[in-house]
This record gives sequence, C-alpha cells and structure tokens, in this order.
Amino acid sequence: MKEVATVAGPMEGLARIPQDRIAVLIGRKGVTRRALEEATNSKLHIDSSSGDVSVVWNEDFDPILRMKFPDVIRAIGRGMNPSRALQLLNDDQHLILHDMREYVGKNANQQRRIRSRLIGRNGRIRELIEEHSGAEIVIYGSTVVIIGDEEALPLASQAVERLLQGAEHSSVLKHLETERRKRRMASRNLESIDAPDDGGRFDALVPGLDAARRRRERRYKEAQVDPDDTQAVEDMMELAEDESVVFGEE
Repeated sequence: MKEVATVAGPMEGLARIPQDRIAVLIGRKGVTRRALEEATNSKLHIDSSSGDVSVVWNEDFDPILRMKFPDVIRAIGRGMNPSRALQLLNDDQHLILHDMREYVGKNANQQRRIRSRLIGRNGRIRELIEEHSGAEIVIYGSTVVIIGDEEALPLASQAVERLLQGAEHSSVLKHLETERRKRRMASRNLESIDAPDDGGRFDALVPGLDAARRRRERRYKEAQVDPDDTQAVEDMMELAEDESVVFGEE
C-alpha cells in the first residue's frame, strides 16, 4: 500500500498567474500539477477565478524547495514550459524577471516595439542571446523570463536589460561573444593543467629523488655532443650550480 504524506501547516501563497496559464499549470488530466506536488512534497491549491496559487507543505518538506517553488510557479505563469520550469528546483538554476513596463511604460505600442527588439526577426536575437549565454529566455506579454545557472544568468540578463534600455543589437551581441570567448579560454586553461603523474607523487615521497633524476637526464643529454664542436665540449664540462668537484688525498 502506498504511503500518503501527512499534510501539515497553514496554506501558503506562492504567486498569482494569468488566467490563460492556469490550464498549463494543471496540465492534461492534472499531470503537471501532480508532478509539481511530487517534486516538492506538497499540495497545490489553484484558484481558477483569481489565478492565485497556494501550497500546503507536507511534514517532511525540503526548506530549500520551499524557497525555490514560487519561482517555478512564476515561470510557468509567465510562459515557461512546466518541464523546464521544474529545473528551477535544482540548486544551480535560478530565475530573473524583467518587466518591460519599467522601461517603456504601459503604452501598448511601445511594448510591442521593445518586444520585437528582444525577439528579432524570426526570433534570431533571442536565439543568439541564448546561444552566447547558455540561458533560456521566454517573452510573455510585458515580461521577460530568464532561466540559467550562475554564469549564464548574469550574461543573458545584462544583454536583455541593455536592449530594453535601447542599446544597439550589434553592441550587445559583440559583448556577449567576447564574454563567451573569455569563458571558453578559461575553460581550456583549466583543462590544460596536467595533474601530477604517479612518478611525480612518488618523487614527493623521496627527498632529493627528483633532483637526482634531473641531473642524470641532464648529464645524459649533454654527453651527446659532437667532439669536434669545441664550444659544445666546453659547455658539457662546465659544472652545474648543484654540482661540485671535491679533491681529496689518496
């Protein structure tokens, strides 16, 4: 018999979503709603008349999920696919919302204009921002929803904000491409750092072994000289800094 988690605590408001997103939040035959409840160990309450979404947490809920769950509901309410919005429950995924009205006011024509700037022809501007930053962007009504990790989110958010402020597309995309190159180079530099091999670890356990090996390798290399090359012979005979000649009586 399947155990049923005990519901505890008062009802807690999460967010208010638009009427046309309620069906998306519930899902076909309630599939999305159940997936959200199972992922967070909670029980959702959706007011179909107002769009208010509330939750009652089960006794053994995760406090981290409790903090992140409102962002999941907000993302779905602002056009994000529920399966993608659920990833916000992961520790490395975060949400930023931009309201176009803060930049162009409530004028519908101005909002359409700025929305077109963000999307671009055939959605190309939005795609380029996503490709260069690694974040995901959804534009719904007057809201811009951005989801990504700690590296992707600031890049995409800054690009969106600059476009909302009227910056040229070329300038914004050039900056994104520059940052992308920097991240790629930094990643390559990290990959190029070689971990010490087994010999290196063994050398560290035996004081002086590594220095002795280097001296032996140097002597062998320097011994391979042309005897007719006077300068090479003199260089070979020259003592290294860590070498000395000690004279003693027989």
